[in-house]
Amino acid sequence: QVQVVESGGGLVQVGGSLRLSCVVSGSTIRSYNIEWYRQPPGNQRDLVAMLSRTDTTVYADSVKGRFTISRDESKNTVYLQMNSLKPEDTAVYYCNAIHFRTGRDTWGQGTQVTVSS
Repeated sequence: QVQVVESGGGLVQVGGSLRLSCVVSGSTIRSYNIEWYRQPPGNQRDLVAMLSRTDTTVYADSVKGRFTISRDESKNTVYLQMNSLKPEDTAVYYCNAIHFRTGRDTWGQGTQVTVSS
């Protein structure tokens, strides 16, 4: 059974950096398209970044140039490097792994990111 676990969230000041990790267990991460979403308090969950199994990346306009998504296959992990953080980046960040053949998605439990001004 596939499991997705996020980590790396925390409290950071404006302009700071965090690196979120998304570990996929029970299967090979290269079989998945990986998405990072975020959900601010009282708001909907929105796509932040996506890394396809063929290495295509997509970013929300609000994070382009500041966030970078990457993969370490040896660790079955996808990272979201977040730089120049802003208060509006405050949210719970979720990782979603979508199997390339079945389309089945598996969500993690989320990790809280808080950017203080």
